[in-house]
Amino acid sequence: MASAAAERLIVTTEEAELRKKGYTLGSTLGEGSYAKVKSAHSDKEKKNVAIKIINQRRAPKDFRERFLPRELEILQSIHHENLVNLYEIFKMNGKVYICMEIAGHGDLLEYIKLRGSIPDRRSCTFFRNLLDGVEYLHSHNIVHRDLKCENLLLDVHNNIKISDFGFARRFENSETCRTFCGSAAYAAPEILQGVPYEPRGYDVWSMGVILYIMVCGSMPFDDSNIRRMIRDQTERRVGFRHSKHVTESARNLIHSILEADVSRRYKITEIRAHAWMHLKDDKDAKEGKDKDSKEK
Repeated sequence: MASAAAERLIVTTEEAELRKKGYTLGSTLGEGSYAKVKSAHSDKEKKNVAIKIINQRRAPKDFRERFLPRELEILQSIHHENLVNLYEIFKMNGKVYICMEIAGHGDLLEYIKLRGSIPDRRSCTFFRNLLDGVEYLHSHNIVHRDLKCENLLLDVHNNIKISDFGFARRFENSETCRTFCGSAAYAAPEILQGVPYEPRGYDVWSMGVILYIMVCGSMPFDDSNIRRMIRDQTERRVGFRHSKHVTESARNLIHSILEADVSRRYKITEIRAHAWMHLKDDKDAKEGKDKDSKEK
């Protein structure tokens, strides 16, 4: 009972101190072992925002000393319409508060769970958003290394916003990475095999997994057995037997991205030039955007 009372006191004090800074806390959007994300209203921005609250006392040393400083530095240096953009960072009582743009329509995984596979034209619109955001990062020598449907948020106009830069880092053009980052289901074979990897190629592979999920409504590989998954990846066993509606053009692009040989794996410029990428914008998505604008 005493510990529960102490916890409530800490929360109450935190809320009061945040109010002094112009933030009124709302609901919890997500929570982990040492971080949580809450909605809030910002007096300064005059709108709702998301606040990522990181408890440094609970966070592991490697995260505090290596990953967190990278994330904070990168967030302060980027700005793009397809990235979740930063408003403010401050520290208080052993915690780091990252105040960011809030995406009002959840994430891409929720969208697919609700609707199933996404028609080509709308998938193309979403994928162009993702491509634009990743291309911006790579052009600034930044790799994300944790691209997955849960980290692609949707704003009120259903535009993709890339979020969660906890594994992001800067790189030199010829540099390779060794750290295993992200989720196994979205990881390239070279990551799973534990060999040094070209970081941009990792992001591209993850984009291929995301594209497959969008057009098929399922995962391209079964990650319950990593050894078998690596074999399926390297032997190009990307099947579409449960997704007969997927067009040949989409299949060709997915196969070109989910290429185990990094030297042959499509680069961003090749993805952008592919015929599938030049489908016209989805009419329904545009109508939804117009409707949302009018409702605002």
